[in-house]
Amino acid sequence: MKLNLSVDEALSTTRAVRKRLDFDKPVDAAVLKECLELAVQSPTGSNMQAWQWMVVTDPDKRKALGDIYRKGWEIYTTMEGNVATAYKGDDAERIAQQDRVLSSAEYLAENFERAPAMLIPCLPGRLDGLPALASASLFGSILPGVWSFMLAARERGLGTSWTTIHLMHEQEAADVLGIPFDEVTQCALITVGYTKGTEFKPAKRPPMDTVTHWNGWGARQA
Repeated sequence: MKLNLSVDEALSTTRAVRKRLDFDKPVDAAVLKECLELAVQSPTGSNMQAWQWMVVTDPDKRKALGDIYRKGWEIYTTMEGNVATAYKGDDAERIAQQDRVLSSAEYLAENFERAPAMLIPCLPGRLDGLPALASASLFGSILPGVWSFMLAARERGLGTSWTTIHLMHEQEAADVLGIPFDEVTQCALITVGYTKGTEFKPAKRPPMDTVTHWNGWGARQA
């Protein structure tokens, strides 16, 4: 099934889906492959195409990853700048939005292994301690691919959520999945599942003139 969204519709309504994931509807491997075929069309630094994609649908491995995620979640909720403390303003609508995001993030943590599929994008080598140029180039080679995967999933009625909390215990996840930890870096863990309903709205964002600089820091367009 495809939703026949326009490019603008897909870009403005591809949300992090947590509470609206249908945990009881499996995702066929063929659909995941379609999304990945589009993901690998994304640009990569120096045309490296060095990414690897770990797809996880096995219930036992999803359960193990869920346990690892929740262990990291307990740490994350005590950290400054987590989803509960990141916003420092007094916009009532933004505060309400932040509360909703926190609630949905907690829900996903509690039900993590119930996501029918998970995707872990990987890059070769360990990225720890690399110069900014090198790390930016490498992450710039994986992020467009993951976003393309998420857009392709949205078009097919799937919801996704980018998570990184399991990386607090990356080696444990590597052991679960047989990923050679010393040779491969996991970059994220994307939960995937069909959504309950397919209508999503653009999110509230700061006005563009408050976050855009023209030809110099702090310079606004007239």
